[in-house]
Amino acid sequence: MSLKWTDVLEIAIQLAESKPDVDPMSVNFVDLRKWVMELPEFDDKPDHCGEKILEAIQAHWIEERD
Repeated sequence: MSLKWTDVLEIAIQLAESKPDVDPMSVNFVDLRKWVMELPEFDDKPDHCGEKILEAIQAHWIEERD
């Protein structure tokens, strides 16, 4: 399975698992975008990502931690 930017929940789950020591509330969007693109299953164009997608990923990541 390959991940696209629209797979915000699955991306958030993978970030929560791969970065357990990171507080998602303190992550800036530059780092968040970079980390998403570094996920092994991620396969989408970098320019298909906007602020709303990053906000959704961050919100789901925060929920995953709680």
